[in-house]
Amino acid sequence: MLSPQTELKPPATDSHWQIKLLFDGECPLCVREVNFLKRQDSDRGLIKFVDIAADDYQAEDNAGIDFETAMGRIHGILADGTVIKNVEVFRQIYDVLGIGWVYAITKLPLVGRLADALYGVWADYRTVLTGRADLKTIVAEREQRRQQIIDGCDDRCAIEEKS
Repeated sequence: MLSPQTELKPPATDSHWQIKLLFDGECPLCVREVNFLKRQDSDRGLIKFVDIAADDYQAEDNAGIDFETAMGRIHGILADGTVIKNVEVFRQIYDVLGIGWVYAITKLPLVGRLADALYGVWADYRTVLTGRADLKTIVAEREQRRQQIIDGCDDRCAIEEKS
């Protein structure tokens, strides 16, 4: 039974997100950041989180950003369809969540260019630095898994057609 002080919150829906964040669910540091952002969002649904490492990730559902591109740099998609990437994603997400002061200094031109350059170096090596294969290998492995799924369907579908 609810007390008079209990407030019912409607569940967050997909329909009112302001930024869709494409993140690598296989990257331990990315997952840590996403968990932090989810806590900051606290069920408001302002950020839509999309795991690009999931086998069902589809570029068509995400402004045409393919897996390899998404893995190379962090991307966000604004509600109006505008694609943002690199440190700008963090600036805008933190602003939306009301903690923009964290990245405010990166809005200064010199600091912003430095932050973007440092992020670029990080992005180029993040998979290896987090104990994973390089990007080229990860992309090839994903393609191989997807092809096996397609081939499996072809075999299964052919068997079902004969029945």
